Amino acid sequence: MKLFRMTMRTALRALRRNKMRSGLTMLGIIIGVAAVITMVSIGQGADAAVQKQILSLGTNLLMIVPGATTASGVRSGWGGVSTLTVGDAEAILKECQTVANVTYIKRQVVQAVYGDQNWSTVAQGSTPSFQKVRAWGAAAGSFYTERDEETANRVVLLGQTVADHLFGPGEDPVGALVRIKDVPFRVVGVLEAKGQTAWGQDQDDVIVMPFSTAVRRVLGTQFVGSVDMVFASTVSTDELVEATNQITTLLHDRHHVQPNQENDFTVRNLNDVAKASESASQVMTSLLLSVASISLLVGGIGIMNILLVSVTERTREIGIRMAVGAKARHILLQFLVEAVTLSMVGGVAGALLGVAGAQLISYFAAWPTLLSPVAVFGSVLFSGAVGVFFGFYPARKAARLDPIAALRYE
Repeated sequence: MKLFRMTMRTALRALRRNKMRSGLTMLGIIIGVAAVITMVSIGQGADAAVQKQILSLGTNLLMIVPGATTASGVRSGWGGVSTLTVGDAEAILKECQTVANVTYIKRQVVQAVYGDQNWSTVAQGSTPSFQKVRAWGAAAGSFYTERDEETANRVVLLGQTVADHLFGPGEDPVGALVRIKDVPFRVVGVLEAKGQTAWGQDQDDVIVMPFSTAVRRVLGTQFVGSVDMVFASTVSTDELVEATNQITTLLHDRHHVQPNQENDFTVRNLNDVAKASESASQVMTSLLLSVASISLLVGGIGIMNILLVSVTERTREIGIRMAVGAKARHILLQFLVEAVTLSMVGGVAGALLGVAGAQLISYFAAWPTLLSPVAVFGSVLFSGAVGVFFGFYPARKAARLDPIAALRYE
């Protein structure tokens, strides 16, 4: 222990004698560690944000949409005549044992007017079960009821974005009359804020109303019976795969799809979407991490070069130390300590810079970032390992110097 303390003091004195050189040598490590931590924070923050957005669609949820997805990922039939009907949704609830609840929606872009304010948004007709299936309740007021659905009452719930654009700060939308296609609708509630989906759609830019009301008052009778999307929920995630198979088989039969034809619908498991997104995010984070790690390796090469120069400059000093009794292992340890000190101090400074950089990016660029303690401490420890790896060759070269030749060196 005494030997190690003496070696540490000797190494630190050597580094303090060349403060500028030591600082520039650490710069590569500082930049490398800061880049690694910042990139990991951005990658994990983006992954967490995407997962949150996908889960905001609902839990234990299957989404059935018109059109088939080909092998290339191109959807056929999307945007055309819907192949899904109210009867399909009711059959799913009745005949698929693993399905606990079902809702369906029909949508159309409309102009909503309140006073002298107007806003272009999406009017969405859905059943009262929409609240339960999508786990999307009212932040203010209440949801419409089965009675409203049966009588096609002119009641609506506003998404948070719509409420913000039509009503002033502090103004309560509940109870107000909003006009859609010159038809007055009473606002019975404001939906909880959901934010954007993983594909950038603002879920809060919507007006939700009873399905029967939407068909009779907004969409028109030509849309009676057809739906744009069906949501089916299960009791647990374990039943999602079986529910997918049951729904696919049922709709395949109901739509009379021939053996040589593709299904005219697609059943999406949102948990699979979340997993795929997570996998893509991990790949991107790994790529960013690989690029950032190059800076650490460059920093290690810088440490090795500087120590090689230092060994050459201090050849006579090394010879004197050996002449008064220093062993080769003492010289080896001294230069290794110098290398590790440079890399570890640079690693700590880089970690602080990386944490600060991640916070600044989150604040100024509004990008989601998530600091990882594993990345922070791992980067610092890795920088120490870089110091050992790249410092070993110069240290061994110094330890193998011939004392007599070293004393004669000018």
